[in-house]
Amino acid sequence: MIDVLVAGGGPAGLAAAVRAAGLGLEAVVVEPRPVPVDKACGEGIMPSGVAALRALGVEPAGHPLRGIRYVRGTRSAEADFTGPAGLGVRRTVLHTALYERAMGLGVRVVPGKVTGVHQGPDRVTACGLTARWLIAADGLHSPVRRGLGLDGPVSPVRRYGQRRHFRVAPWTPFVEVHWSARGEAYVTPLGGDLVGVAVLSQERRAYADQLADFPGLAAVLAGREDGPVRGAGPLRRRARTPWADRVLLAGDAAGYVDALTGEGVALAVATARAAVDAVAAGRPQDYPAAWARLTRRHRVLTAVLLALARRPGTARLVVPAAHRAPALFRTAVRALQ
Repeated sequence: MIDVLVAGGGPAGLAAAVRAAGLGLEAVVVEPRPVPVDKACGEGIMPSGVAALRALGVEPAGHPLRGIRYVRGTRSAEADFTGPAGLGVRRTVLHTALYERAMGLGVRVVPGKVTGVHQGPDRVTACGLTARWLIAADGLHSPVRRGLGLDGPVSPVRRYGQRRHFRVAPWTPFVEVHWSARGEAYVTPLGGDLVGVAVLSQERRAYADQLADFPGLAAVLAGREDGPVRGAGPLRRRARTPWADRVLLAGDAAGYVDALTGEGVALAVATARAAVDAVAAGRPQDYPAAWARLTRRHRVLTAVLLALARRPGTARLVVPAAHRAPALFRTAVRALQ
């Protein structure tokens, strides 16, 4: 019998499989898409995420990130990370690095999509496979979460994200967050001549229209588009619990607030590891508390920033406030790193 069956072969799913294999467990990943999978993603990894990937034996190539800079018009505020740098990494590069590490550890990846889950007292069956445990890492709109009746209440806050790459040399070692009354634009250095720009807002508009809210940034990027626009949303998702008998939810499937603070990859790897460690110890009941502890800081700080970003009157005050109180801004950034 398989020890750990993983639904979803994205970063959270592959991180779970790598962790399981590293503990001597047989891990099988079910994923419908070929590697590498590209999707809407800010592509900036916080220092804690870089460290978590390294602990799994995964070190993708990327662009070092020194910290975070907030920008609105001529005003800005910046904060360096303490200790190691973050990393700007193309989603496809990250996915390939995780996949190759999993393959090197003997993880099996089979094509398919987990939509039906049947649990017994000592096993779980899905896609014709039987395992002791199932880790659902199948994303924001998790079919496993929905199928098990674990969807939480729908949030009235609906935010959407889009990302595109541009062939231009990074002009800063920071992740730049440009603020407007209608949303934010996140500029992540990815290489010597490439940046990724993600836009987030409550409005479903074309990417070019969203970027036009940041005229200075749009002027720098004009004519340098590289590749298609990728989109995702609505972003906020909740699960009633991240654990149901022999199924544990990890990554975005377990709940997601917003991409505003850029901790997606770090949390995906951390929650995947915690889920595997819980089942390896035979104590899945410990996972909800571990998940809450790992995500609490992110959920609180993101909710505060999101409340400010949602209203034009307060959104316009974020950068001036950070500019006038640099010590407070540094404290907030370092709390998230």
